[in-house]
Amino acid sequence: MPVCLQKGQKVSLTKDNPGLSKVVVGLGWDVNQFDTGGSFDLDTAAFLLTDSGKVSRSEDFVFFGNLNHPSGSVQHMGDNLTGAGDGDDEQMKINLSVIPENITKIAFTVTIYEAEQRRQNFGQINNAFIRIYDEVTGDELLRYDLGEDFSIETAAVFGELYKNGNEWKFNAIGSGFQGGLAALCANYGVDVE
Repeated sequence: MPVCLQKGQKVSLTKDNPGLSKVVVGLGWDVNQFDTGGSFDLDTAAFLLTDSGKVSRSEDFVFFGNLNHPSGSVQHMGDNLTGAGDGDDEQMKINLSVIPENITKIAFTVTIYEAEQRRQNFGQINNAFIRIYDEVTGDELLRYDLGEDFSIETAAVFGELYKNGNEWKFNAIGSGFQGGLAALCANYGVDVE
């Protein structure tokens, strides 16, 4: 039975699962039936952060344009252009055992592609969630349903994996940003062209 988290709640992933190294982070959402003149394309990204709360290099930003971290610790499983269907819309495989030593946190974000041009925002998104399951057994370890707290935001931080001593924990964040992917990149120290 997975742990269902509330906003701001933290839970250890590895304490009750010794030896856990390979997990899958699944993110999903449904789109309200508003006609915005275009389909919704939501994009998942992971920012691998140091103690400073920033990336140490551009390769620490894993997204549809950079699917694999050089260390092999984070692998984006591909861009879903529509969000149609049930279950996870996008997934990332995480290998906890090869995350570089200087990385202490991984933030999982979702942005709306071309949100301004398409007049779209997270207020038009329903049933957004992030979940983590054991890649080997398929057991779901935790789940966080974001609820409907958003209005005009075009980007959101769903949650964070972070290192606490020798264990990996998860923090349910659920905070929105205006300014889409560019705002997230600026926040996490990624230079955008």
